[in-house]
Amino acid sequence: MQNVASEVDFHLHTTASDGELTPTELVEAAVQAGVTWLAVTDHDTVAAVPEMQALCSRNGITLVAGVEISSRWQSQDIHVVGLGVDIGQPHFKDHLAAQMQRRRLRALAMGERLEKLGIQGVFQAAAAIAPQGIPARPHFAQALVGAGVCKDRKQAFQRYLAVAKPAYVKTDWPELEQVVNWISAAGGVAVLAHPGRYKLTRTKLGRLVEAFCAAGGQCLEVAVATHSPDMVQYLAGLCVKFGLYASQGSDYHGPSMRWVQLGKMPPLPSCCRPVRDIL
Repeated sequence: MQNVASEVDFHLHTTASDGELTPTELVEAAVQAGVTWLAVTDHDTVAAVPEMQALCSRNGITLVAGVEISSRWQSQDIHVVGLGVDIGQPHFKDHLAAQMQRRRLRALAMGERLEKLGIQGVFQAAAAIAPQGIPARPHFAQALVGAGVCKDRKQAFQRYLAVAKPAYVKTDWPELEQVVNWISAAGGVAVLAHPGRYKLTRTKLGRLVEAFCAAGGQCLEVAVATHSPDMVQYLAGLCVKFGLYASQGSDYHGPSMRWVQLGKMPPLPSCCRPVRDIL
């Protein structure tokens, strides 16, 4: 099962979080890729949605307002995508503001760890290129490369930023059930993001999906650019078992990640009910 071009891509990032393309550039890239339905799903922010609404309308693209929210389940960081959320809902805005504060504190702690390792000025450099001055790990990686500490972003993660590495900081994210409730209260569809990417056994992944359903989650990301054929089929089976809808998304962050292309992912298995049916 190879990645194929699709007119639907419900997992995309812009410079409003850790993507490389501005909202305008992302829409231009979507047009070139033949994508006619897209969701912008930046991390813990919907800042790019208003700008993209007009851009997509002019280009004949249906835009789904989305977000990718960080949560915690049994000490594991889990991402939940919200599709079709009301970005102006007051409580939802407050929840995302709290998430950005958690990100701010994490970034400061990462900068402190790098300074203790003798690497000065990385937080300032990362903050200068990050939206709202709140850098995520890709911004730190870019700053480490710019300072000549690492040869590329991959090395920056391998040496400093990946889980269990010296500059990694665990964040006190809200519980999975809370995040699903936030999305539902904002009129959105809660989607378990890239389930095949978590380092979980099949048994524990099944428990995660069960907990997600119990919390009110409605959909799994089945067709993801980095999911193996076996994982796609396994997740499709879980959708059938739990009565969930299925989503598809590249998780595209920009051209430097050459192995992930906008609008390209495995096809959804025929047994799946596409989430587009309820958006």
